[in-house]
Amino acid sequence: MGSAFPEIHLVRHGETEWSATGRHTGRTDIALTAAGEAAARRLQTRLQGLRVAAVWSSPSQRARQTCALAGFGAGSVVDPDLAEWDYGAYEGLTTEQILARRPGWRLFRDGCPDGESVAEIGLRADRVVARLRELGRNALLFSSSHFLRVLAARWLGLPPQAGALLALDTASQSILGYEHDPDEPIIRRWNLVQPG
Repeated sequence: MGSAFPEIHLVRHGETEWSATGRHTGRTDIALTAAGEAAARRLQTRLQGLRVAAVWSSPSQRARQTCALAGFGAGSVVDPDLAEWDYGAYEGLTTEQILARRPGWRLFRDGCPDGESVAEIGLRADRVVARLRELGRNALLFSSSHFLRVLAARWLGLPPQAGALLALDTASQSILGYEHDPDEPIIRRWNLVQPG
């Protein structure tokens, strides 16, 4: 992967009971399942030898647990901006349940009542991007699907809504970087998953 420019490694947390059943898990603090723990341990193999200047994690138990099981717990810093989307009134519901209440709803367009709007999560992602660019070195981030999708969109200079186009599996790794210079942000790899 060697690049002359910094690379930002993004890791989505391992499986939880709610992620396995499609329930929106924003601020509810749920632990990994046994399968999620095993997948997080397998990340050690993929990330072995990775040299980074910073390891940042969402405050959620699932992200911190994934970080620790992947071998990066020591020295990691909890960053509240890496928290998953605040789903507000839709917390714990599946997309099907939300659509039954609100036909035509789309998270990346409509946000969540009593939770975060698309603009609000975009601003959080912008703060993280600004800190990463200021760091100017390799970094490793542990967070959740929807936030990481918005973060990648903002890294590229796209609107936060573009995160809708980037699916992420649990315990996946993605890499953001640059093409020829820091004015050309790119996605180097997306949604890499270690076989079980």
